[in-house]
Amino acid sequence: MAFLSCNMMFAGGLMTNTNYHIAFDRMMARGATFDIDAAYSNPAGLAWGYDGFQMSLNFQKPWQNRDIETTIPGFLGSDFSKKYEGKASAPIVPALFASYKQDRWAVSTMIGIVGSGGFVKYDDGVPMFNIPITAMMAQKGLMPGQYTLDSEMKGKQYIYGGQVNFTYKIADFLSAAVGFRANYYDGYYRGHVVANHDQLGKLVNLQLDCNQRGWGFNPIIAADFHQGPLTVAARYEFRTKINVPNDTKELIVGMSGQDTDVKALAENLGTEGTVAALSQTALGSMASKITGYLPDEKTRYDMPSLLSVAVGYEFTPQLRATAEYHFFDDKHAKMAGNRQDELSGGTNEYLLGVEYDINDKFTVSCGGQRTDYGLSDNYQQNTSFACDSYSVGLGGAVNLNEKLRLNVGYFMTIYSDYTKAQDNYLGLPYSGKEVYSRTNYVIGVGVDYKF
Repeated sequence: MAFLSCNMMFAGGLMTNTNYHIAFDRMMARGATFDIDAAYSNPAGLAWGYDGFQMSLNFQKPWQNRDIETTIPGFLGSDFSKKYEGKASAPIVPALFASYKQDRWAVSTMIGIVGSGGFVKYDDGVPMFNIPITAMMAQKGLMPGQYTLDSEMKGKQYIYGGQVNFTYKIADFLSAAVGFRANYYDGYYRGHVVANHDQLGKLVNLQLDCNQRGWGFNPIIAADFHQGPLTVAARYEFRTKINVPNDTKELIVGMSGQDTDVKALAENLGTEGTVAALSQTALGSMASKITGYLPDEKTRYDMPSLLSVAVGYEFTPQLRATAEYHFFDDKHAKMAGNRQDELSGGTNEYLLGVEYDINDKFTVSCGGQRTDYGLSDNYQQNTSFACDSYSVGLGGAVNLNEKLRLNVGYFMTIYSDYTKAQDNYLGLPYSGKEVYSRTNYVIGVGVDYKF
């Protein structure tokens, strides 16, 4: 019921993050780099990186809003309009990089939040539950103001990843890398909708507390062509299958003081029997919405395969630029409720970045990214939605000494609002629309150290 996808706290596809190192925040296109962040963005490029051992520790702080504005002309005798504000946040998010290079080979690792990442909370709930319950109360002669409606939805979704790469320089101009990443999904979905009347007592009682955790693994391959000022790099991440079981702590559906402990019911009747039993109750319309949170049911949160191709060019020893393309094959990555079938295609990203060394001590950079999803009305839901976007980033680096570099960066994402119109809004005899909107800001700081 409170499934709240927290993806896109960072840059990347529907389930995949791409910004771990602060160099991404300040330049965006990093697919042709030989620096320490190549441990993620261009592992084959480490064949031309620093000889010896190096490490990098990065910290980012994101802020995001995920709002839903509902408009229903004629509902409850007026032109109903309400904005449901979703406050998404994450704590300080770290990422660790390390590599060791000797002669023609290198080994590297990256540890970070590779998918989703953060918390989201709707203090007033979401319309897909509030509006039908409000309509049901109106049919019983109870209008808003004659009862209290306490509704709240919140969720957490993280995919932690640990990646190891092995790089080898095949020729003076060509290298290759193979890698492997372990991914751990950790999420929860919690919420309630309670309608109370001073004389009649509790009219509606919906409660959910469900944890989900699971593992997934995927291989990675990469290649890099480097000759003179030109670098052409490619990386392919195979699809990660993640199938997580429910650990349902609480699941209650109640009407007029008659509460049904759905968790206990499911343990006795199974999924089909539970849905059939609930369909006979006054809140039977909620049965299909809570099926995914029954005990021991499993949900797919696959990370899609990712193809990254980048071209970098060094115009002068001080000035470098990179153009990059990402394709996330979301259409063939399983999602909750098979929502991938509603996508018109995968995600396309286009990135461009420029970096300039002012002198031996200071470097500045900037970049941009365009993200285009294959969205459709049927894919967009109150509980999980996406918006096409542009991102811009800028920042710089300071070489504090021969071994230590400080990176600082900032980027913001500008989203295009998505409008979804429905003739029978949420099954009601009214036309209505929902406008999905988002904002995203990230600041970051990190240090690179060469031993």
